[in-house]
Amino acid sequence: MALNCATTRTRSFVAALTVFVALWGSALSITRYSIPEEMEEGSFVANLASDLGLDVRSLLERNAKLDVIHSKNYLDINKDTGELVIREKMDRESICMTKTTSCFLKMDVILSNPVRIFNIELEILDINDNAPVFRRKTMHLDVSEATPPGERFSLTNAVDADVGANSVKTYYLSESKYFSIDIQTGSDGSKYVDLVLDGKLDREERAIHNLILTAVDGGVPPRSGTASIIINVLDINDNAPTFSLPVFAVNVSENSPAGTVVMTLNATDLDEGTNAKLIYSYTLYTSEKTQELFSLDPQSGEIKVKGVIDYEESQSFEMYIQAQDRGANPLSGHCKVMVYVTDLNDNYPEVTIKSLKRSVAEDVSVGTLIAVVSVSDRDSGDNGAVDLHLNQQEALPFRLNKSSEGYFELLVWKPLDREVKGKYDIKLIVTDRGFPALSENETITLEILDVNDNAPMFSQSFYTIHVMENNPPGALLTSLSAHDPDLNENQYLVYFIMEKEIVNMSMSMLFSINPENGDLYGLKTFDYEREKEFLFHIEARDSGVPPLSSNVTVHIVILDQNDNTPLIVSPWRAHGSVVEEVIPRSTEKGHLVAKVVAVDADSEQNARVTYQLLQISDSTLFSLDQYNGEIRTTRMFSYRDPRQQRLVVVAKDNGQPALSATVTIKISTVEHAMTFLETTELPLEYEVFTNLNLYLVIGLGAVSFLLLITILVIIVLKCQKPKPKAIKMPPANRNSLISQRSSTIADSTLISSDAYWYSLFLAETRKGKVVVRQPIIPKGAGYFVSSIPRSIGPSETTDSRASTLEQQPRRELR
Repeated sequence: MALNCATTRTRSFVAALTVFVALWGSALSITRYSIPEEMEEGSFVANLASDLGLDVRSLLERNAKLDVIHSKNYLDINKDTGELVIREKMDRESICMTKTTSCFLKMDVILSNPVRIFNIELEILDINDNAPVFRRKTMHLDVSEATPPGERFSLTNAVDADVGANSVKTYYLSESKYFSIDIQTGSDGSKYVDLVLDGKLDREERAIHNLILTAVDGGVPPRSGTASIIINVLDINDNAPTFSLPVFAVNVSENSPAGTVVMTLNATDLDEGTNAKLIYSYTLYTSEKTQELFSLDPQSGEIKVKGVIDYEESQSFEMYIQAQDRGANPLSGHCKVMVYVTDLNDNYPEVTIKSLKRSVAEDVSVGTLIAVVSVSDRDSGDNGAVDLHLNQQEALPFRLNKSSEGYFELLVWKPLDREVKGKYDIKLIVTDRGFPALSENETITLEILDVNDNAPMFSQSFYTIHVMENNPPGALLTSLSAHDPDLNENQYLVYFIMEKEIVNMSMSMLFSINPENGDLYGLKTFDYEREKEFLFHIEARDSGVPPLSSNVTVHIVILDQNDNTPLIVSPWRAHGSVVEEVIPRSTEKGHLVAKVVAVDADSEQNARVTYQLLQISDSTLFSLDQYNGEIRTTRMFSYRDPRQQRLVVVAKDNGQPALSATVTIKISTVEHAMTFLETTELPLEYEVFTNLNLYLVIGLGAVSFLLLITILVIIVLKCQKPKPKAIKMPPANRNSLISQRSSTIADSTLISSDAYWYSLFLAETRKGKVVVRQPIIPKGAGYFVSSIPRSIGPSETTDSRASTLEQQPRRELR
């Protein structure tokens, strides 16, 4: 039993040792790959199945997996193809922190059943993906202008995260004649740079030097980084104070009060700080008397009068002054000041006005004499020499002309315009030539008299005035005012309407204007349906001698008002009566029962008529088109429907407020179609004529008389021709009416209250056929309505119809 146990242990140990040796032998085999950094996800690295001698199917069957040692798993195995691919983009600088030339990523490929391990080393090759970077973007250096050439200054070097040839290779410095760089290489291959002074600095020439240092790596293509170098040049006391001139000459008047500033010295020092702060002082060459009369401020260099200066005692003084800086080794500059005393000018000049005109007309000619002026001064020399001139603060249309010594003439130099300026205050200024100069002035007031040289002017050249019709007589339409810049009677305006006749009627009968203020009134009530616009002129005339005038065009536009009620012209009916229509009960759906036509004497929206059913016996049996007024059946009649139907149609315009008219239509149904021998023509309503003017009635009578004579002549001529053969009429059907009316058409004339001609039309209420005839008659007299009964076929007509009205082609109203 003990022997069996020992044998079993021996076998287990041998099997375990065999597996370990197999795994160790497989682990000793290392496969290396090299790839550049920053490869995209999914990129191909190698074919593991081929490189490791494995079957692609075994990778999936043996559950191949990738174990990355001491790093993140950047790779993955495609078990379908056996390829090693990029799982995540790799950055060499983040994987290998140390700046070594080689960077490896170690991993194991582990297979199970049986277990087998393959060692893989992936070398990450560096690419030039990082530019050199300076630790300090801006470097400040302070260099004294006394620093000798050849002095070196250390600069901060640039660093590059890349390695090898991709790291920093060299440095470049922007162009400078004072500085250059010296590049040094460290033991680790790093590049260092020093700034070298090549020339002598001068702060007064250039106080600040701005340089750009550029670091370039050795990659392909190369990358670079820059840093700014700011060099401040420190000052030394190497410049002495200087004056702008070696000798200054100034004048001072005698008896100048104490504290009078003679001059201010201003020496300059190109240095800065204490090296440029100056102190002014007299030197030993300046006399004590001069120092008693004049003071010198050591800080500002201001020279002032300290004592009494007398021209008769001394006419000039000499001052020797030095300016010294406050440097450690002070430097100084010198100048000389000559002070000349001038005589005091204590007499003012005088000006006298002679031969003065107080007023002139604005149309006075250029060159007209206004005044004679004399000037004088009791001083002598330049103090007694005087100049006369006008005040230059404003441009004056006058000038001075020297006539003789001490005398001047004041003349008109430019044309005068009272409307621009009506009064001038002419200031004459006389000045002597002393120092300081003394002056005196005299003011002349000149009034400009008005002349009628301006015509009245309207604010507009064309006025458009909108007037609503039915205006009350005498109402104010607008106010037309003109402006005249003249004065007094030259400014008083009178307004007139320039006479113009329209249809033997003067504008003064239609409009009136207030002659004093230009208020325009309408003298009558305007009717848009009769008069739509007026165009005339209004004149504004001043009261000058001679008078001036101007005119303006006035356009009166009459606006329409909804003051006309729609007039129902079809179907015609007597006043207060009911229209009766007869149709067969077998009428189909959609049959035209009647057509309501209304006209409105207004315009635009006020004349737009729509139709509505106000009352209806059976709303399911009839329909009304709101735009063309057609009444049609919506279904066939049934035995339950009453034989008589009653419809009330309202025609309403689109005005505000809307006006309307109604018509009552009584519809009777019969079992069979009826035959009408003749359509009865009913007289027109006589109410239409109640509002006509007398001259329209006379014109209508004349036209009717001429029309009657023409018809009689045509009938006589037609009777002389042979009668044409009668045309056999086809039999009537149930949906038609037979008309046996004679061919002579009796036209009924309807004249509207607004004196407009309306189109002649014939509406056949049963079938919707309309014959439209447009007469050639002047616009504005009235309109005609003619009714012709419908026949079942072509009918024979005489030629007399065409002689009465111009015949137009027939058209159906759908």
